Amino acid sequence: ISIRTKHVKLFLFAFIAVWLFVTISSDEDYYKLLGISREASTREIRQAFKKLALTMHPDKNPNDGTAHEKFLKINRAYEVLKDEDLRKKYDKYGEKGLQDEQQGGRYESWNYYRYDFGIYDDDPEITTLDRGDFDAAVNSGDVWFVNFYFPRCSHCHDLAPTWREFAKEMDGVIRISAVNCGDNGMLCRSKGINSYPSLYVFRAGMKPEKYYGDRTKSSLTTFAMQFVKSKVTELWQGNIFNEIDRAFAERISWLITFCADTGDCLEPQTRRKLAGMLDGLVNVGWMDCSKQADLCDSFEITTSTTALFPPGSSLAQKGSAMVGTLFINDLDTKEIYAQVLQHLPDLEILTKSSFEHKLAHHRWLISFSFGHNDLASHEYKKLKALLKGSHIQVGKVDCVADSELCASLYIQKPCVAVFKGVGIHDFEIHYGKDALYNVVAFAKESVNAHVTTLRPENFPNQEKEPWLVDFFAPWCPPCRALLPELRKASIQLFGQLKFGTLDCTVHERLCNMYNIHAYPTTVIFNKSSIHEYEGHHSADGILEFIEDLVNPVVVTMTPESFQELVKRRKSSETWMVDFYAPWCGPCQALLPEWRRMARMLSGIVNVGTVDCQKHHSFCQGENVRAYPEIRLFPQNSNRRDQYQSYNGWHRDAFSLKTWALSSLPRASVDLSPEDFKRKVLGGKDHWVLDFYAPWCGPCQQFAPEFEVLARMMKGTVRAGKVDCQAHSQTCQNAGIKAYPSVRFYPHLGTTRRDQGGEHINSRDAPVIADILRQRLQQLALQGKSSKLKVS
Repeated sequence: ISIRTKHVKLFLFAFIAVWLFVTISSDEDYYKLLGISREASTREIRQAFKKLALTMHPDKNPNDGTAHEKFLKINRAYEVLKDEDLRKKYDKYGEKGLQDEQQGGRYESWNYYRYDFGIYDDDPEITTLDRGDFDAAVNSGDVWFVNFYFPRCSHCHDLAPTWREFAKEMDGVIRISAVNCGDNGMLCRSKGINSYPSLYVFRAGMKPEKYYGDRTKSSLTTFAMQFVKSKVTELWQGNIFNEIDRAFAERISWLITFCADTGDCLEPQTRRKLAGMLDGLVNVGWMDCSKQADLCDSFEITTSTTALFPPGSSLAQKGSAMVGTLFINDLDTKEIYAQVLQHLPDLEILTKSSFEHKLAHHRWLISFSFGHNDLASHEYKKLKALLKGSHIQVGKVDCVADSELCASLYIQKPCVAVFKGVGIHDFEIHYGKDALYNVVAFAKESVNAHVTTLRPENFPNQEKEPWLVDFFAPWCPPCRALLPELRKASIQLFGQLKFGTLDCTVHERLCNMYNIHAYPTTVIFNKSSIHEYEGHHSADGILEFIEDLVNPVVVTMTPESFQELVKRRKSSETWMVDFYAPWCGPCQALLPEWRRMARMLSGIVNVGTVDCQKHHSFCQGENVRAYPEIRLFPQNSNRRDQYQSYNGWHRDAFSLKTWALSSLPRASVDLSPEDFKRKVLGGKDHWVLDFYAPWCGPCQQFAPEFEVLARMMKGTVRAGKVDCQAHSQTCQNAGIKAYPSVRFYPHLGTTRRDQGGEHINSRDAPVIADILRQRLQQLALQGKSSKLKVS
């Protein structure tokens, strides 16, 4: 019988799994609707949607009765995929995961998509920054000039052509970017943006500086160039050889422009730009041959020219003796920059024989290449200078020549990785943008964090220490957005928990072993226990989840434990239970709030959860019809199965806590003026009072917090409330000038005379409780010392 039952269960499970797969996969694929890959960036999503919007918009198809419906579909796909959190839910659960999200039935006119939408998305020189990559960009060490704009702002549109020309002018010198505050309202508010366009310069360690000048290309360029700190040195007979010898000793090249009477000499602005673009790699100088004729003659310079002198090159004479010198006959800044980069020595090449020795005791950023060289790979030559201050060495491995080494690290395509300085096994691969600023930000973060790239050899199967493992796919944008959050969490939990990432596109067998089919899936391995993390993919969410594992405040219930704990609860107990399904997006959004609320109500209300996918028939028997279903089972109830359902609009921790406390009998008491005189001023109990007014919003918010305080201090300090609208004279005599006001009235052994009590400047129950306990300890010590004096 048991074998047959097991087969039936397996059949039912398989049926449900197939049904779920069919349900999710039968939805129209949002990526296919927009014609993009699943790894598309936010910018690519906007570009794809704009292209479709201009042809499919109902304004352009007045005779098509289905145009409105078709456009709503692509608009919905865009609204979901552009939002990091919604996209994560959609990737994991399909449209079913979005069932409680606003469906969106409105869209803009055709003109909006033509003229206002994604103003800078097609400009390669302008980096469009979003919430997910803004901080990494401006903290990378580069100078960023950011244009915060709003799509409907006419001044923003007026500036756009100038901003494009300015970006071309400054390309490579500083970073020119744009932030769409229509799509990134939270980011713009956090930066204090309240008018458009707002232009700010950002650099790590520098306070953001706002631009107030004329919005012309020349004024913007003049302002931007003041942040380029690299200098251009005028060379002459008295300094040239000392300057060059000093640079060559540090393995730094010189780029020198010779300005003669004939030919074109590089303009001062061009020289400054090149100095900024080549900062740390190449010194930039110039020589006036009309003043330094003998010196120019010694170099056989007869006409204006520019030359690159690498370390070790000879300056004695022009021609074959000037070994390694590159003469550049070009005036274009970007072309000169490209030629200089190409001519500079490559990154140090590491091989299988030197790899382990080199990485044993030093931190390295390694570029793994597969024989392909382009300008991007030449750009990596700048990494050595950019990471020098962080004490990170930079090298390169050719995976064509050293295929065995790359295979042993499971590196199958070009990438960069940070090795932490403790050998070849502790490293982290970069999965973000290939842009130099992104690589630099990653390297600086990674060496200070404790996240390891996992492989079968180091996967934590039987580890004694707990591990957090992030199963992910590099093509998945929510996965990439989670990685910096893991680094933050790893720093805060260092010594308590180890962090690792596993690429499921490389280690498919290992991911299948743990039944991983959606990304990112974050799992805590704690010896024999495995816990899947279902909260917000943020450092704070992970920290809260870990705290709950160590000291759980939410009880995970089975049908049996539900009967025991809830249906047979003591008359003094209150239970709140969340009936949920793992595939339900709103349920996932609720989980971290549910845990936060449980901590707030710890010791006052018991909190539990029931997984209705796992216990489907039980939930049906309990008449659970939709998810999440939140029920409160009150204390002192005649019927143990009696409950109240939560129908509130907000499912945040504070709203849920307020609702729960409203069902409990009051722990505080209302005080009349007579009660205040007799019980508080003249009684023998310690009292904490909340002076409030019924019309005061902050008072209403504080009321449930005061009830928590009253329960926390029960038996030690009595809690009372005074209505200052009804009893204004009492509040006036107590010196109350703001609501709510919290006052402590300790019993000092004599009849009290101080009507004002002791003011407590907090509205947080645990904080107030700590203050009261410390004060009671002081009073107890004072009481002991006075007794000793008397004796």
